[in-house]
Amino acid sequence: MIRKIIKIDPEKCNGCGLCAAACHEGAICMAEGKAVLLRDDYCDGLGDCLPVCPTGAITFEEREALAYNEAEVKRSMAQQEPLPCGCPGTHSRTLDRNEAPVSPGPCAPAPDSCLRQWPVQIKLVPVGAPYFQNANLLVSADCAAYAYGNFHADYIKNRITLIGCPKLDTPNSAELGGGDYSEKLTAILKGNSIKSVTVVRMEVPCCGGIENAVKTALRDCGKMIPWQVVTISTDGRILE
Repeated sequence: MIRKIIKIDPEKCNGCGLCAAACHEGAICMAEGKAVLLRDDYCDGLGDCLPVCPTGAITFEEREALAYNEAEVKRSMAQQEPLPCGCPGTHSRTLDRNEAPVSPGPCAPAPDSCLRQWPVQIKLVPVGAPYFQNANLLVSADCAAYAYGNFHADYIKNRITLIGCPKLDTPNSAELGGGDYSEKLTAILKGNSIKSVTVVRMEVPCCGGIENAVKTALRDCGKMIPWQVVTISTDGRILE
C-alpha cells in the first residue's frame, strides 16, 4: 500500500539517538552510529521522532510500504528491556568547556567541571553519540570520583566519561565480567573512532567487573586501541 512513512538521511544523521528514544513503537534503531528504520510495519507515520532530530535528518515520504502492524509492535516491545529511565536526562548532548585552569591538589577549592557530555551512565549513553568520534574514553567506577579528590582534573578533563557500578547495575555481574557492560562498550568501540581508553576502578574486588568488561570489549571490537587501568584505594590514593 502507499502510505506516509519516515525517511532518514544518513548524511545528516549525527547518531545522537534522540529519535530512537522518541519512537514509542521501536521503529528506529541505531546501527553503526546512524539511525535507521527497523521495519516499515513498525512505523505508524505520526512522526514523534521529527521534532527531536537536531539535524533535520528525518522527513516524511509517501511510498509503497507495509501497513502499520500494531499487534506486532506490541509483541516486539513486550520482549524488549525497558530503558532504565525514560526522562529527559537520557537525552544525549555535548557540553562546551573552556580550557579554564583547574586548581591542583586533591582538596582544591571548587574547580570548574571538566565533564564534556551527557549522559554519563554506561547504560544510558547512545552508542552512536557524536562526541565519541576521535575521543579519548574514560570508563570509570562511579565511586572513584568521590574517593579521588582531583578526579575531574586528572581523569575527566579532555576525555569522554562513562561511569557504572557492575555490582549494583546488574546483580552478580562482577563475577560475570561486568554484566551487559561489555556488549555496550564493544558497540561503542566498534562504531566510533576511539583514540584511547582509560579505566579507573576502585581497589575493591567487585570493581573488577568494570575492568573485565572493558577488556572484553577491547578484545571483541576488532581494533587495536591503547588502554590503561588505574586503581584507586578507598582512602583516595592511586595504587597503580
